[in-house]
Amino acid sequence: MNTAVRRATTVALAGGLLLTASPLAAPAAAATPVPSISAKGGFMVDQATGKAIYGKANTTRRQMASTTKVATAIVVLTTPGVDLNRKITIKQEYRDYVVRTGASTADLKTGDKVTVRQLLSGLMLPSGCDAAYALADAYGTGTTTAARTKSFIAKMNAKASQLGMTNTKFDSFDGISTTGNNYTTPPDLAKLARHAFSSAAFRDVVKATSYKTTATTSTGGTRTYTWYNTNKLLGSYSGAVGIKTGTGTTAGPCLVFAATRGTKTYVGVVLNAPDRFNDAAKLLDFGFGSTTARTMELRSLPAGAQRD
Repeated sequence: MNTAVRRATTVALAGGLLLTASPLAAPAAAATPVPSISAKGGFMVDQATGKAIYGKANTTRRQMASTTKVATAIVVLTTPGVDLNRKITIKQEYRDYVVRTGASTADLKTGDKVTVRQLLSGLMLPSGCDAAYALADAYGTGTTTAARTKSFIAKMNAKASQLGMTNTKFDSFDGISTTGNNYTTPPDLAKLARHAFSSAAFRDVVKATSYKTTATTSTGGTRTYTWYNTNKLLGSYSGAVGIKTGTGTTAGPCLVFAATRGTKTYVGVVLNAPDRFNDAAKLLDFGFGSTTARTMELRSLPAGAQRD
């Protein structure tokens, strides 16, 4: 690549422009064409270096729906002294909230004692807004549930500020926005995802296609929970290891994704993406210099499993 082309590529990235035919291109195969995706916004980076591989509509702020829960999870996981075995008692108000908002749920039962690790799986796999509520209530500060959840959302915004996510704001712990002020840009959300993916505990949670566990009920019995990951890229695209789906009326279908092959890991984002899983596969192929997306068959979710 000559100096002029390299300089032009750098300017395009810095300006947040759509890379339509940039020789920044696929690091694994220079001849791989820049993919066309359905998403209105997208971004992908090399996890190890943070180098941008692809960008589309980088500076346009968009709603992010339940991909918000990446922030929920990492705020919990980066809490000083966090104990993943800490047990949290499920309150009826968490269930009432899910019913009232029509939200996706881990179907947590009132009175059950569930560990933080279990709640993280309930948060990230079936996209449980009840699990998000429980974590925000447990890790916020204040004398009331409302005060604690407000405090937790403030911690999410502090995390965004710490990471330099200047075009991001959270107004909820789960992506259900009451004010419309729950937005991000593809590069910002990729920053968050890259940060979250540096946590081994986070990676362990989001890579699972399903998770089965038991919790103690209010009467001392045992209840079994089984959750299925709404991220259909897992088990469908070779090397996929996460991360989180999101769907909303304004946001449309969204996906934060990651895949590892050999020593290389890419983390990416597609926002308002009607064909989000294939979009992600195309971007990952672009990075890896492969053609997996052409023959990929998406994993099916069992009947009754949450969709997000």
